[in-house]
Amino acid sequence: MSHSYRDLIVGQKAELLAGDIYRATDSFPPKEIYGLTSQMRRAPVSVASNIAEGQGRLTKGEFQQFLGHSRGSLLELEIQMEIASDLYYLNADEAVLLGTKTAEVRRLLNGLIDSLRAKSKAAGNESIHPKLET
Repeated sequence: MSHSYRDLIVGQKAELLAGDIYRATDSFPPKEIYGLTSQMRRAPVSVASNIAEGQGRLTKGEFQQFLGHSRGSLLELEIQMEIASDLYYLNADEAVLLGTKTAEVRRLLNGLIDSLRAKSKAAGNESIHPKLET
């Protein structure tokens, strides 16, 4: 397993998604700066941040827990994008593109969670950083 979140494709894609959301929300009405704009910007940052923080934890179980937090933030983003579309803050093409990118991150995240679950069941909840074990 990788010892750096930077090596994880899901982390890289989550980070790119955060940038895409920041750019997409630039055109939201000023009245939304503390509302939907702020919420939509925080959610994908949380996705990427939790992947990175989880990778820094000592056990697969802890990593899996942080990936669960990432998935929750991603689902928050999905509903926020639907609301933004309903309010016509996102145009149809933009919503489809962001939806595709969000679905890709969700697929990768679910795959990583499933992989960690399978490994945990097979080997117990050992450290993901064997050199740090005492």
